[in-house]
Amino acid sequence: MARKRLIIEMGMGIDQHGQDPTIAAARAVRNAIAHNALPGVWEVAGLSHPNEMIVEVQVGVPYPEQVREEEVLAVLPFGQKTLKVELGGMIVQGKAIAELNDKNDDMIIANAAVTVLID
Repeated sequence: MARKRLIIEMGMGIDQHGQDPTIAAARAVRNAIAHNALPGVWEVAGLSHPNEMIVEVQVGVPYPEQVREEEVLAVLPFGQKTLKVELGGMIVQGKAIAELNDKNDDMIIANAAVTVLID
């Protein structure tokens, strides 16, 4: 059977201190799923457990090669999860604070799209 998209949610995440693209990406995914409920998974699609959903995550972030996939996908509580990371997002000049272990003034901003599909 062909996969069908049930929902697409978008989010944004920032690492203001630490310059870690994984933290920004995970926050973007968390932001994308923060305010939704998916009763259609049971009531419309007829799935018996949320782990039957297919969850595809796409993240645009500076320094995509530094993103730790497992940490980003760990934000999602259920589903058969995949992650595609690509160059995107933004780097904005903030202010380095030594006590926060900043390496420089950069703030890392990520964008995420989380798509839930069903078979």
